[in-house]
Amino acid sequence: MSYADGLTAFLREHFSHIEIPDAERAVMDRAGRELAASGLAERALRTGDTAPGFSLPTATGRTVTLDGLLSAGPVVLTFYRGAWCPFCNFALRVLQQRHADITARGAQLVAISPQIPDESLTLTERHSLAFDVLSDVGSDTAKQFGISFDLPDDLAAVYESFGFDLQRVNGGHARTLPVPATYVIDRNATIRWSFLDTDYTARAEPSDILAALDALPAAR
Repeated sequence: MSYADGLTAFLREHFSHIEIPDAERAVMDRAGRELAASGLAERALRTGDTAPGFSLPTATGRTVTLDGLLSAGPVVLTFYRGAWCPFCNFALRVLQQRHADITARGAQLVAISPQIPDESLTLTERHSLAFDVLSDVGSDTAKQFGISFDLPDDLAAVYESFGFDLQRVNGGHARTLPVPATYVIDRNATIRWSFLDTDYTARAEPSDILAALDALPAAR
């Protein structure tokens, strides 16, 4: 299933009956336009850049490093906002459906969010994810990739009104989130393919990820 095709059905099933008040919608739309105009997407790491190293905990308490992952092969690294975001949940489920195709190409899939490990564990169990979900509390790794941003006050208030307790799930770093981003990184830590979008509903297509893995040099 492609993300785009599945998203249409997902929205119809889960959001057709939900109406966001005009005032809240206006705040969300304005914040989205400002983020798109901020230049973040142009400043973030892209294809050809070197991926910064990281050392982050998994949902079960293990520590995972980029160097350790790359010692076994290329890495598909995807950043998401959190389990509270329905688009993130859907995107991770789509990736789970193609997980076997990714590993068949000798790569490892890893997801990163600013959530605390307990929240990542709940997400992993709920969706039966076969790949590691890492906790980047404080978004230091997202900042190194250039994809983090701070929610404006009024948008943070809207999210709070929706019941999103970001103060708790992000370990006290409620305002800082990553934009959706996915990277294919070769064993030399070079980013060979990248996707990022300030629109939180947009995500990398699994078919594009697999094509990027297929295009890596044979000695990957």
